[in-house]
Amino acid sequence: MPTDRCGVWIVGAYGGVATTAALGIAALKRDLVPTTGMVTELDLFRGLNLPKVAQLVVGGHDVRRVGFLDAARELQAKSGVFDEKLLRACQSQFAEWDENIRPGTVRGSGKTVAKLSSWNGAAGRESAADIVAQLSDDLHKFKERHRLVSVVVINLASTEPPFELGADHQAWDRLSKTLRKKTATVLPSSSLYAIAALSQGFAYVNFTPSLGATVPAIEELAANQGALYGGQDGKTGETLLKSVLAPMFRYRNLEVLSWVGHNIFGNRDGLVLDDPENKKSKIKTKDQVITQILGYKPQTHVSIEYIESLDDWKTAWDHIHFRGFLGTKMILQFTWQGCDSLLAAPLVIDLARLTLFEQSRGGSGLMKHLACFFKRPLGVETHNLFEQWNLLEGYVANASESGIVRV
Repeated sequence: MPTDRCGVWIVGAYGGVATTAALGIAALKRDLVPTTGMVTELDLFRGLNLPKVAQLVVGGHDVRRVGFLDAARELQAKSGVFDEKLLRACQSQFAEWDENIRPGTVRGSGKTVAKLSSWNGAAGRESAADIVAQLSDDLHKFKERHRLVSVVVINLASTEPPFELGADHQAWDRLSKTLRKKTATVLPSSSLYAIAALSQGFAYVNFTPSLGATVPAIEELAANQGALYGGQDGKTGETLLKSVLAPMFRYRNLEVLSWVGHNIFGNRDGLVLDDPENKKSKIKTKDQVITQILGYKPQTHVSIEYIESLDDWKTAWDHIHFRGFLGTKMILQFTWQGCDSLLAAPLVIDLARLTLFEQSRGGSGLMKHLACFFKRPLGVETHNLFEQWNLLEGYVANASESGIVRV
């Protein structure tokens, strides 16, 4: 796809990560910034015919009517990120992309997310099917308006509370009927967005811990439509380090006795995760890594606390108590500090490029080769970053051998 334009539709378009990704795409189009932090700019991918950043067109849904420039200036003011010259250079692109943003839905997202909504396009007594129809129409019009060869939908919205599945969620024929009922919440927003995307054959990538496409009936829908999907919950900070350090203890045969991780951060994501219901989803994905990698369960504890003054900067402090030779107990501690949006945004661009590339190959189904990007990689048991990376390397080698290379 050397010249075809491709759509990147972001759920939660005016959030910190999405805004930073949009700024990155706009700046890269103008050669204003380097590609530092982008996995797809490593030598491994040089031979693949990945879509160029210049081919990407941004659109999305949000429940806040803000604007990319205002969202970026808010991050700039609160967290001290972004250069003013960069924002000015990209403001015309921001204004163009603002025309592509449509009101989303907070159905099933939890009361804390609902309170943040000021632009809810599906706020009444509509059935879930009605909401899906509106979301689907927005996607269809986006593709047609910009004459896009393909579209990937990436969920960057706030984390939803856990959702319990029932009998109606096991098969698409049953779920499609249930969606038409004007009853209690059938599925949370992340899953409605997934249905809207997959039903049109568009790819859906879930960068959050929310339910998304991890519903048997929705997986069946994806198979029926020949659509791609992947996720879940982007791996950018403390969990990334866990997936690197835990293999070290395993390979050196050092016994981990306990692993405690304490996370503090601000921003809207932190505000939402301050709600105990929403926090449950995040804790679940963060606390499963150690046990899987080690092959046994030490005592573990993960905490997430909202500290408003930190804004987009997050700090993780981990205390690892382990036993070595002759029964000697030792300790490893680390502190990880980073800007949440700046860590995640380049991975969003990577996932968009890799997914659009797989679409161009005629791929369908679950993208297991993207496991290294996620805390809970769907369809992949290992949380070991090195083993996950091998999956991606194998995929690239296979694609190269198939002749899908840049000319």
